[in-house]
Amino acid sequence: MPGPRFALLRSIGSRGISTTARLQALSAAARPKAEQISAEWKGTSATGANTKNFIGGQFVESKSTEWIEVQDPSTQTVLTRVPQTTETEFEQAVDAASQAFKTWSRTSLLTRQKFVLELQHLLRKNADAIAASIVLEQGKTWADAHGDLLRGLQVVETAAGITSNLLGDKLEVTKDMDTYVRRVPLGVCASVAPFNFPAMIPLWTIPLAAVTGNTLVLKPSERDPGAAMMIAELCQQAGLPDGVLNVVHGGVPTVNAICDHPAIKAISFVGGDKAGKHIYDRGTQNGKRVQANLGAKNHAILMPDANKNLALNSIVGAAFGAAGQRCMAVSVAILVGDSQAWLPELVERAKKLKVSGGFEPGADLGPVISPAAKERILGLISSAEADGGEILLDGRNISVPDYPDGNFVGPTIIKGGVGMKCYDQEIFGPVLIVLQAETLDDALDIINNNRYGNGAAIFTQSGATARKFETEVNVGQLGVNVPIPVPLPMFSWSGNKASVLGDIGFYGKSGINFYTQNKTITSLWKAEDALGNRASVNMPTHH
Repeated sequence: MPGPRFALLRSIGSRGISTTARLQALSAAARPKAEQISAEWKGTSATGANTKNFIGGQFVESKSTEWIEVQDPSTQTVLTRVPQTTETEFEQAVDAASQAFKTWSRTSLLTRQKFVLELQHLLRKNADAIAASIVLEQGKTWADAHGDLLRGLQVVETAAGITSNLLGDKLEVTKDMDTYVRRVPLGVCASVAPFNFPAMIPLWTIPLAAVTGNTLVLKPSERDPGAAMMIAELCQQAGLPDGVLNVVHGGVPTVNAICDHPAIKAISFVGGDKAGKHIYDRGTQNGKRVQANLGAKNHAILMPDANKNLALNSIVGAAFGAAGQRCMAVSVAILVGDSQAWLPELVERAKKLKVSGGFEPGADLGPVISPAAKERILGLISSAEADGGEILLDGRNISVPDYPDGNFVGPTIIKGGVGMKCYDQEIFGPVLIVLQAETLDDALDIINNNRYGNGAAIFTQSGATARKFETEVNVGQLGVNVPIPVPLPMFSWSGNKASVLGDIGFYGKSGINFYTQNKTITSLWKAEDALGNRASVNMPTHH
């Protein structure tokens, strides 16, 4: 899952373009959405104005001299400019979080629970506005943008159960002596979010960090910060005190400041291998707790006894939804035995998907995030034939009516084998690699030999086959007739192998463990020392 873009871009030429001219490049469906966002939200813009920092409860215009342009991936229209937060501004954000921690950490659990209950209400009320921002900045379809928010909203709703989930342990270990455990917050925490889920990933961290008594510094992706800024504003409306949540922006300098600042106790990261390893290494070397979800290569096995219609539709949806920009997307299908005959039909179903702007009715997938991402994806597709693969469905030269400048890549299916560059690397685009295997054992070997371990799925009507798969496959999240087995937030994220760094997963019980530390107390209160005991008139019989 590619993470923060580390290159900073200076904004040139955009300041002289009028808002009207800038909006004309957007589609007719997108234009009113952009105008509404700019008019109604304090921290973000979709008509060319600057995105603000959110520090100590205030949306603050940055004094930065370096800015990053946020472009609509369908038209390349500049929607807003994101600052490379200055050192002073970053220090102000951490200081605000540090000061807020002194009171927020001692706020009653019921008060913190009330915040998440109100936040979930406000998120539902403003779902259309947040989804519109995601479509504009990230390129998702309207329905998929709502799904992005919904999966984050589920974490908010689960966090409301904190009054039960934070219960500690207590035992009378000997007469009048108790040992008990208190779960206490860490302090100031940080979250570095990716571009592909601009609402869901901030909502993996904000509610759990806050409800457990921590304060948070959030760095959204500089490619699509709008949803995070809206969520920050809703957090304030939900009663979150000033300084508990702060939002800063930028690339490498901001990431390094998060890794280095002594007041920050923990970092949550979702993104790509390079950025994730950098943050994990630098953060842990500075004594911080770090959870990092990195790249993936998720496989789906199609057995000959599978429900054919379910299996093919599931693979097409999981491979090409969100233009393949999901760390749990199915990027490899393994056809076992006679299911290899289904390949032509798989291609035909993928051909029927509609590629268009995210607001267009019936769009199945939109553009990828940037021209650079598109070029990278096209290069990996092109490498397949040199590596012995066969491109069965080629999305490299797709033409999308009314969107000549969009970063579009059509659904692509490549038949080949292990060892191809496009198999070994995470493509993060609408590309499905199809491998063939004679037996289930052969398919399991392929998955287990892959360095990544986020997820895998199997399609079968045999309980015994599913049981063997569940037992022998070495990945963290498994689906049986379910293509994208991301666990709901009452459970925890459980990717493994090279897909994760750190040993405490996201959300669920693991999320609570990540944002808390234990205090174990042993106390002695002798019963005979209690005030109000009767006086004894007996001679003592012991010393």
